[in-house]
Order: sequence, then structure tokens, then C-alpha cells
Amino acid sequence: MIDRNMKNVLVVSIGFLSLFTAYGGLQSLQSSLNAEDGMGVTSLSVIYASIILSSMFLTPILIKNLGCKWTIVVGMGCYVTYSIGNLYPGWYTLIPTSVILGMGGSPLWSAKCTLLTICGNLQAPKENKAAADIINKYFGIFFLIFQSSAVWGNLMSSLIFGSDTDIPDISEEDLQYCGAGLCVDIHVNSTTTRPAQELVWTLVGCYIGVGVLAMIIVAVFLDNIDRDQAQEFRGNREPFWSTFLATFTLLKDKRLIILIPLSMYSGFEQSFLSGEYTKNYVTCSLGIHYVGYAMICFGATNSLCSFMFGRLAEYTGRAPLFCLAAAINFACIMALLFWRPHPDQLPVFFVFPALWGMADAVWQAQTNSLYGVLFPRQKEAAFANCCMWESLGFVIAFAYSTFICLDTKIYILLGVLILSIVTCLWAEYRTKRLNDWVTSLATKLIE
Repeated sequence: MIDRNMKNVLVVSIGFLSLFTAYGGLQSLQSSLNAEDGMGVTSLSVIYASIILSSMFLTPILIKNLGCKWTIVVGMGCYVTYSIGNLYPGWYTLIPTSVILGMGGSPLWSAKCTLLTICGNLQAPKENKAAADIINKYFGIFFLIFQSSAVWGNLMSSLIFGSDTDIPDISEEDLQYCGAGLCVDIHVNSTTTRPAQELVWTLVGCYIGVGVLAMIIVAVFLDNIDRDQAQEFRGNREPFWSTFLATFTLLKDKRLIILIPLSMYSGFEQSFLSGEYTKNYVTCSLGIHYVGYAMICFGATNSLCSFMFGRLAEYTGRAPLFCLAAAINFACIMALLFWRPHPDQLPVFFVFPALWGMADAVWQAQTNSLYGVLFPRQKEAAFANCCMWESLGFVIAFAYSTFICLDTKIYILLGVLILSIVTCLWAEYRTKRLNDWVTSLATKLIE
């Protein structure tokens, strides 16, 4: 029989699976579907800029007042509005709904991370295991289920758009602009053709439906495990500014400063795959109807590796996994820099997102786990910081997306990767030294 903590982990995982089946599919398509004047990429940039603002001021106070469960429900509602905005995409619909999504984004993710950490801490004494190991396992289970959303959301888009009868042919002249090859100021590929409006409505309607389903699942089945703490917080009425500025207050901790490059790289690498790879490699060479199939490979490997690495971390620790992810991303980045995509090389288009998903499984699950282990008493503010710096990576990457050449973007991504792995290993080293010191001190006190 599934215990209460595992049930809550599964419920929130299935809720996020349903929600991000919609949002993940839309994000992968924005750079291609709404390519006019960079509208799609701009909307994504606005989303993550708004997430930064909500991370700064909104997240801790919202979670402490509403509790994890209802913060997640409210955040999911914000995501659904963005799907609605895509029914009739334009500056007047995408930008306002992007802001709304961003305002709910940080509270949603921080509440999820807080809930998984609470469940792990509650379950550890029952299994007579270290809390860090249970938290690692729970994050692994979450990302196993959650990352499969990329499979279902992109499968929906590929099947629906694949039925389009007006798919353009791609000439050799068009292909010279694909990948990190020729670069002009603003080159709009003739292959970036928007599908029929009826197909777009069908897809977005499906996305709205699964988003609403996510809200219902969480509202009905998730336990309000921190209800008492939320009631106590509302009753005590702690000083408003201490909670309002909790995200900034935690920046005094040097351990958090060290983790900033790692969090930002997570935003850079995800935005590169969903924004640059899908547009400049897949859509440019094969057509928009292949974007979903490529991202399915990403989601499938990401899902499986999240679970596998979550279990493996108990035996290897996080540092070897971070090194593995860095090596995979480094190899992919160098290959993408020199590869000139062509339709005749069809299998290669799916190898890159599959490898990227393997690395992303480490960046997502292990980074969240690291924050939960390092800041057990400031969970809300810690995860808000994680979300804020990750979102800054998204904002920067999406902001320069339409202004600089692809090879320059690849070099920037490579630089951030190197910086992040160095600081990440430094943080792991400091954490290990602290744990060794605590263990040694405890041993001496027992003796």
C-alpha cells in the first residue's frame, strides 16, 4: 500500500505532467509557431522576467499564507491563461498572459519543491534513512513522471500538425541558413510556415483541457500537508517585510551565491533546446511538424534518466552526476557548432535532444535536491532563489535570441556551462567538508 507521503509525491507529479503537457508543447513551438517579429520568443522572455519578479517578492509570502497545495492550484491557473492567449496569438494576448503565467510560475515551482522536501523529511525517520536520500528519491520520481510531459505534449503537436496538407518543400538554398552556418541580421526561413489556423485551435484547445485537468487533480487529491503551518503563520502575523524580502535575505548565505551560475545554466540550456535547436535545426531543415518528434526524444530520456539518477545519487553522490551532465552537454555543444543539418541525416536530429534530455535530468533533479538539502529551514526562500536565477538564464537567452548569430549563442552557452560546473563542484566540496565536520563533532561528543 502506498504511504501518504508517496501518494502526495505521485499526485503532484501527475498534476505537473498534465499541466506541462500543455505548456511544454507550447514553449517548444513558440519560436517557430509565432515567429513573426520574434513574438513567440519575446513572450517566453516576458514569462521568465515575470517569474523573476514573483521570485523576488511573491513566492515566500504566498506559500506561507496559502500553503503548498493551494499555491500550486493558483499557479496552475496562471499557466492555463497562457494557453488561452495562444488561441488568438498577438502582442495584446500573448504578453499579458505571459505576465500572468510568470507571476504564478515561481510560487508554483517553489511550492512543489517545498512539498517534496517536506514529504522527504517526514518519510526519512519511517524508513530509517537520511533525509537527503529520500528527498533525492522523491525528486527522481517527480521528474520521471513530469519530464514525460514532453512526450505527450509534443506527440499531440506532431500528430495534429502532421495532418496539415500544406507542408512546404525545403530547398538546398534554404538549408544553408540552418544550424550555425551562414548568419545574416534577420533571416526568416521559408520553412517556418505557420500551420492552418484550425489545427492551431485544435492543439491549443487540447492544451487548455489538460491544464484544467491538472488543477482538478491537485485540488481534489493532494493533501494540504502544511496547512497547520500556514494557519499559524496567518495567526502570528509575522512582520510583512521579513517574509516579503526573504528571497533577498537568503542571498547573504555564501552557499547560495555559489549556486547562482548552476541555476542560471539550467535556464540557458533549456532555452537553447526549446528555442534555438527547434527553430534553427529542426524546423529549418525538416519543418515545424518534426519539432514534436524531436522533443519527444528529449522528454523520454529525461524522464527515464531522472528516475535512474535519483536512485543512483544515493550511491554515487551528486558530484559525479553533475560531471556526467557537463560532459554530455559539452560534447553536444561542440557538435552543434560544426554540424550542418540536412534532411538526409534524419536520425541525427533525434540524437541531440535525447542526449540533452539525459543531461537535463541531472540539472533539474539534482539541483533542486541540492537546494533542499542545503537550506532545510529556508525552503521557500531557497527554492524561490533557484527559480529566480534559473529564470534569469531564460530571460537573457530569449532576450538576445533574435539579435545575435547562432554560433555566438553556442559560445555563450559553453562559457556558462564551464562556469556552472566549476562552482557546482565547489559547492559540493564545501557541503562534503561541512558534513564531515558535523559527523566528526558528533562522534567526539558521543565518545
